Amino acid sequence: MKRGKILIVDDNEDILFTLKMLLRPLVESITTTTDPRELLPLISRTHFNVILLDMNFRRDAVSGKEGFQWLGEILRLDAGAVVIFITAYADTEKAVQAIKQGATDFIPKPWQNEKLIATVSSALQLSFSRTEIETLKQQKEALKEQTEALSLPAKPTCVIGESAVMQAIFQTIKKFSDTDANLLLLGENGTGKDLMARYVYEQSPRKNEIYVPIDLGSIPDTLFESELFGYEKGAFTDARKNKPGRVEVASGGTLFLNEIGNLSLPLQAKLLSVIEQRKSSRLGSTTSYPVDVRLICATNTDLYAAIDNGQFRQDLLYRINTIEIRIPPLRERGNDLFLLAEFFLQRYRKKYKKELRGISKEARKMLQLYRWPGNVRELEHAIERAVILSAGTMLTADDFMLRSPQSSNAIPEKEKYNLERMERETINEVLRICGGNITLAAEMLGITRTSLYRRIEKFGL
Repeated sequence: MKRGKILIVDDNEDILFTLKMLLRPLVESITTTTDPRELLPLISRTHFNVILLDMNFRRDAVSGKEGFQWLGEILRLDAGAVVIFITAYADTEKAVQAIKQGATDFIPKPWQNEKLIATVSSALQLSFSRTEIETLKQQKEALKEQTEALSLPAKPTCVIGESAVMQAIFQTIKKFSDTDANLLLLGENGTGKDLMARYVYEQSPRKNEIYVPIDLGSIPDTLFESELFGYEKGAFTDARKNKPGRVEVASGGTLFLNEIGNLSLPLQAKLLSVIEQRKSSRLGSTTSYPVDVRLICATNTDLYAAIDNGQFRQDLLYRINTIEIRIPPLRERGNDLFLLAEFFLQRYRKKYKKELRGISKEARKMLQLYRWPGNVRELEHAIERAVILSAGTMLTADDFMLRSPQSSNAIPEKEKYNLERMERETINEVLRICGGNITLAAEMLGITRTSLYRRIEKFGL
């Protein structure tokens, strides 16, 4: 596949035509002009990998001053530009001088086709290498920033779950683990969508590439666009230097957009365009860059209801949910509650240097009866507080500071006696008590396994 763009500036139209025909097999596009005054507008709008520049024009056909002047203008606009001078034999000494001033190489007139192609090919590779190095630098800086800001784990991500519903999720992930399919994670706050996103990334073909998370719920609306797509120096008042956006930095890797339901409709349209066209541009720039990212999105928002309300684009939803996974709330995960509680107990027992052997029977019963509106995040905080407050060798019910059942289980009066809701909650509760064991749950409910499966499917459990 051809890639790269070339700009040729020469006041001889025959030379422009010949060079264009000769170099056309090398790159995706070639732009030509006989007027050097068009140089700056052209390179302001488009990034050219190589610029072929005549050393002398009609205004001054001998001294080469115009070539030096335009070289300086190009390098002021883009210090990394790859410029090759086109010069007569008599100007070779001036061409060498130009190289000292920032030109990459020179092509003498008349040229030998093989040498010209070799020179331009080398210049293209130099341009590609410079771009790759700059991208790696930006990715390294971004990785450093996000590691410091988010304390990303150095060890492989551990997702704990032995319940039937979590095992089903792991099986789904295994089925698409070798693909780049876009993934949408749905679930309540605190269910661990960000942890699951990183787990999926570590199972993917891009696991050795960059992982760039961005929490759209923590970014002010006015900064969404600049964070996602970056900006050029001078694009707005505080834009004092060029800054790549998260989409650009994630090139070749994975981009995780948490709380995508917070995106405004105009930014939803721009994100959709980026996904469809696989290219984007920074604020204040007319030059686009290719986008090659695996997209993982997450939200606690009901996107389908948001579509009905005109708050979310249906076409964007279709682009981001090639695979859709619902992360269940903690109250639907059966004995996973105790696996997680023990995991957090060991973590904070070491952190606070407490000699704790486990959780008492009474405390376990209390944890089991609680509804956990804050899910896994609330459980972690509850265990940490209990470890801090504990004075014995076991965590007791008195060590926990849970919200009252009334505040966590409040049900609107008109829904209290809704049979469908009561049936759903009863099945949920029994599945939780039975640790997701369908046979035991069916026996406890007094129905067959087949009937229970039908109800699980009906209620989306």
